[in-house]
Amino acid sequence: MNILMTGGTGLIGSAFIRKYQSEHQFTVTTRNKERAANELGDKVTLLSSVDEVSDIGEFDAVINLQGEGIADKRWSDSRKQALKDSRWQVTEKLAEMINEAEKPPKAFLSGSAIGYYGPRDAKPVNEDAMAEEKDFAATLCQEWERRALAAEKATRVVLLRTGVVLAKGEGALDKMLPPYKFGLGGPLGEGEQMMSWIQLEDMIRAIQYLLEHDNLSGPVNMTAPGPVANKAFSRTLASVLNKPHFMKVPGFVLTLGLGEMSSMLLQGQAVVPDKLRNHGFEFEYPTVREAFKVSL
Repeated sequence: MNILMTGGTGLIGSAFIRKYQSEHQFTVTTRNKERAANELGDKVTLLSSVDEVSDIGEFDAVINLQGEGIADKRWSDSRKQALKDSRWQVTEKLAEMINEAEKPPKAFLSGSAIGYYGPRDAKPVNEDAMAEEKDFAATLCQEWERRALAAEKATRVVLLRTGVVLAKGEGALDKMLPPYKFGLGGPLGEGEQMMSWIQLEDMIRAIQYLLEHDNLSGPVNMTAPGPVANKAFSRTLASVLNKPHFMKVPGFVLTLGLGEMSSMLLQGQAVVPDKLRNHGFEFEYPTVREAFKVSL
């Protein structure tokens, strides 16, 4: 396939390109072409923005992964606006281009996140669920998806509702590791909040699966089938590292340090990938222990 990708230098996009560069032809938008060329290689065509695309109909598929890291900085008003703009604007632009194309791409896979469902209890949540309680993350994701769905009359739109991506040396797991390596790991708050995650290899395999199966559309939960409570996640991580597990980070400490962003750590959802499983996709790393073993 000839694929246009935004966010191609991020954790998921770059891993997808590395794995499937012999099967697909990639055009990637990036603000830093030199860095992108070093990361992705010389077979990838680089553009400064989607505005440089003369005809989006030249592509078989569009994969939209662009967006500033939601947990990279404290959520000030200006940071919230940057998180919105980095997701909403490019998604709206791509949808407009697809709608205007004489021959639109066959698929538009657009990023989202499990924050769509808002804070919830431990009851499993599939793609049919709606948010019971709206917070910033839910509002961010719902508007993100709304703008992507503007293209659904012109092409097949898939919404990638992604959980915590576990990867070796990168991403959320890499940020979690330091205290565990020193034997100081432990649950966050009460540890009862559910964590929905996916190993990076399963994430990129699932994206490829969605490209190949044109009868899958709409929201798709990009999470492993085994969501776990934070305390179980933490205990398993310590066990795989062969480290003690006795520390606990009080919720008020996280709230003081991170402000509103602490809700991402102290609240959660037990998201399950019903669409992928019911369609026949098989996870290589269905349990968090299996995922840790290849990600540490």
